[in-house]
Formats: sequence, structure tokens, C-alpha cells
Amino acid sequence: MGSPPALAQGKSTPSGIRVLVLGDSLSAEYGLARGAGWVALLQARLKARFPTAEVINASISGDTTAGGRSRLPALLKRHRPTHVLLELGGNDALRGLDLRMTEANLSAMAQASRQAGARVTVVGMQVPPNYGSAYARDFSQVFVTVSRQHQAALVPFLLANVADVADAASLFQADRIHPNETAQALMLDNVWPVLLPQLK
Repeated sequence: MGSPPALAQGKSTPSGIRVLVLGDSLSAEYGLARGAGWVALLQARLKARFPTAEVINASISGDTTAGGRSRLPALLKRHRPTHVLLELGGNDALRGLDLRMTEANLSAMAQASRQAGARVTVVGMQVPPNYGSAYARDFSQVFVTVSRQHQAALVPFLLANVADVADAASLFQADRIHPNETAQALMLDNVWPVLLPQLK
């Protein structure tokens, strides 16, 4: 089963690394064994390089950018993260929400995180082509725009090499929406090279 993701309880790590992941089911281990998700793998990889590093996984399945925006202030106050990863937006698209609101919510979260002294990484998402090329382009651009506005790092597509490969079905659970355990290391490999330079 593996060990569960580290959920820090607000303890102090002087001059250490404290990474807050604010995400949805892609980061909340939906359908996976505890400790098998990419955030838990991130914790293990961080610990290998930075023994005092902490990862706070504040992800909730089904969450939207509006939900994350409402939850973030308390999380920033409680955990005082040095780094914040914003992995939200996919459920906004699935629900057909106004992309202007998605962008505004992500922008507000990035700004609040920076004001709290954290470095920000925006974790991008893409939608399937059946949403239409214009919508898909505009949705992807939201993450680029927010990252530029707030000098944040950008992971262009969390599911690169997962959702866009020929054998993608083998990397997803039966619902064909949520990546399976095999895919989690690939997802981390999309985040790691963007996050690592910020940690040094």
C-alpha cells in the first residue's frame, strides 16, 4: 500500500522547504492506494535531496479554482509554505465554467501565495479535442497567462506523456479520466524539472 502522503501539521521547519500542493483529484490520489500518487512521490524525491523538506497535500477531488481560492488563505496562514503548486482548473473546464473566472481565481491564488512569501508554480492542464480547438487553446492559455502575470513557474501540461501518447489507455483507470499508478511517476517527471530550480 505504501505510506500515506505527508500531511504536515503546521510544525516549523526553520529555513526549510515546505511545499503546498493545492489541487484536485489528479493530486488527491483518486482511485489509488495511499502513498502512490505523484505528490507522495514528490515528497520522497524531495526528502532524498532535502531531508527536512515537507509536502502538504491540500488537494481535494472535484475541487475547482473557486474552491481552491476560498481554501488557500487559511492554508497559507497555517502552513506558511515556501513554495505553492497550483494544480486546479480541470474541473472548471469539465463543468463548462467561464474561463475568465478560472483565470481570475488562479491569478488571485498566485498573488496571495506570492504575498505570503512563497514561490509559485502553475500546473497546466489541457482538455480533450472534443471540446473544440478554440476552447482547448483558450483553456491552455489561461495557465500561461497567469504564470506570466505573477512571474510564476509553469508546468505546461501535468499529463504530458500520459494523455498524449499512443497507448494512453494503459495509463488511465477504468474511468479514462484519472491516471493510474503507473502514470504517477510520469506526472512527477513533468513537475520536477520545473520545481527543482526553485528549491536551490
